[in-house]
Amino acid sequence: MPPLHCGYLSQYTHHHLVAFLLTFFSYVLLHASRKTFSNVKVSISAQWTPSPQNGSAPPYSPGETWEDNHLFADEKQATLFLGALDSIFLFSYAVGLYLSGVIGDRVNLRYVLCFGLCGSAAVEFVFGTLTEWLKIYNIYLYCVLWVLNGLLQSAVWPCVVAVMGNWFGKTGRGFVFGLWSACASVGNILGAFLASSVLKYGYEYAFLVTSVVQFAGGVVVFFGLLTSPKEVGLSLESETGLSPVETDTDSHRPLMSDEEDEVEVYGTRYDSVQQPEEPVDEPPRAIGFCQAFCLPGVLPYSLAYACLKLVNYSFFFWLPFYLSNNYGWKEAEADRLSVWYDVGGIIGGTVQGLVSDFMGKRAPVLAISLALAMGALVGYSRSPNDQVINAVLLAVTGFFIGGPSNMISSAISADLGRQEALRGSQEALATVTGIVDGTGSIGAAGGQYLVSLIESKLGWMRVFYFFIVMTGGSIVFITPLLIKEVRAMWRDRHALRRQL
Repeated sequence: MPPLHCGYLSQYTHHHLVAFLLTFFSYVLLHASRKTFSNVKVSISAQWTPSPQNGSAPPYSPGETWEDNHLFADEKQATLFLGALDSIFLFSYAVGLYLSGVIGDRVNLRYVLCFGLCGSAAVEFVFGTLTEWLKIYNIYLYCVLWVLNGLLQSAVWPCVVAVMGNWFGKTGRGFVFGLWSACASVGNILGAFLASSVLKYGYEYAFLVTSVVQFAGGVVVFFGLLTSPKEVGLSLESETGLSPVETDTDSHRPLMSDEEDEVEVYGTRYDSVQQPEEPVDEPPRAIGFCQAFCLPGVLPYSLAYACLKLVNYSFFFWLPFYLSNNYGWKEAEADRLSVWYDVGGIIGGTVQGLVSDFMGKRAPVLAISLALAMGALVGYSRSPNDQVINAVLLAVTGFFIGGPSNMISSAISADLGRQEALRGSQEALATVTGIVDGTGSIGAAGGQYLVSLIESKLGWMRVFYFFIVMTGGSIVFITPLLIKEVRAMWRDRHALRRQL
């Protein structure tokens, strides 16, 4: 069991803090704008369907029918289309992740990140605000805009994970990335409060506020983010993370290696011996997509994340809608109550990441949490019509589902992108992250339409049964890795006993 060095944080400078905060709030703003769509679904559904008419209301004139301004005849049709939009977004997001991960390893991460943030903000403004102001209701326009939004947003996550992987080393990665991966949940909370605070003026203003804030955040990131410690003369070490490097007459030369397994020989640096032969300005070689997909652990974790992200994003997209329709609570109340799921995810990701650091293994922590998540889903599906009890059960469910989801998408992706099999290839983190998150998004995309279909045909209880089956599926996919890590722990423990 590797020790957790509590003093390693003291080696970090303010550059590490700036990189942590800028990448953190980049995804906070992205998820806040993404959360807006799920928080205003009831308002959008009402706008897209005709209002009920009483007997004294004047009939529509021949030139003015409700079809001129509305899309669907009833709420069920609108709900199915909202589910289809979620799937459209996630499918395009998944395709974009496969592409943006490869691009992020070959193009400056700051450019790709800012393009995704600002471009997505512009599309969301058109989708939610401009179309409502101009009274443009068109199914095909909504679909095209949401495909474009998914492609643009896919550029953000691989980039921020790659930047974090560049700045933070292996030791304590579970805790640091567990804390940092709370960005999605914090963004959900921020988006819920922003949407609920302006929803009384119309859902278009919720899109307006979040898109403007996201665009401004993209501009700040463009001028303030440093994507690599090499830009400020820092070197990545094997176990302690990052530390300053003394400058000398050769300080203008590139650092020898970014790999975490770099070894110092007898405490002495031999620059003349270890200096690479390739040209000084030659960029690091990036790994290919197929090579990254075949790396050990990438496929099992990707498939497990596909099942888990389906459940996690179903809560993300449908929880406010479920609370409002199933319990009859006001939309603003449902938005505020839904944040407890994200609170549980924040705590779960941090605690489980810290535990995995102490154990030196990730899979056992994931398996235990997912097994408990199945019980939490059963309990939440039977929650009474009480907001306090519902909030507690939501937090518990978020702890056991959101925590593993955060670990796979951040700390485990960083582990996979910096493993021993990558020696000689320094640019793979964004590609591996894109593969894991992209595969997860494919599963989530197919699930969103299934959720709307199951709910409309069989009711919400069957939806929760579906979530339980998917959570169990994620355990099945990580079982080989779990067995391997448990055997390794047993061998290490047995060897330690023999030494004692």
